Amino acid sequence: MLFAVKMDVDLPVEMDPEVKADTLAREKAYSQQLQRDGEWVHIWRLAGRYSNLSVFDVADNERLHEILWNLPLFPYMNVEVTPLATHPSDIALLRA
Repeated sequence: MLFAVKMDVDLPVEMDPEVKADTLAREKAYSQQLQRDGEWVHIWRLAGRYSNLSVFDVADNERLHEILWNLPLFPYMNVEVTPLATHPSDIALLRA
């Protein structure tokens, strides 16, 4: 199942710099492993914001929930999830 996920990050200004560095390093490692595994198929930075728009290809809603809740930055995120479906005008469908 494909999902578009918009993630806005809002880290506390008073966050300890060592905790912040550790959290960001764990976030990067976790997200890159999900990309290598093929579940996090696209990630784009939203220009001018501490946000991204990502596409996940996962087995079901529960798997997406598990992934998102395990993000080290999740406690500092506002997350919007949109299920995706194929569009009949997509020329990629003609090649399939």
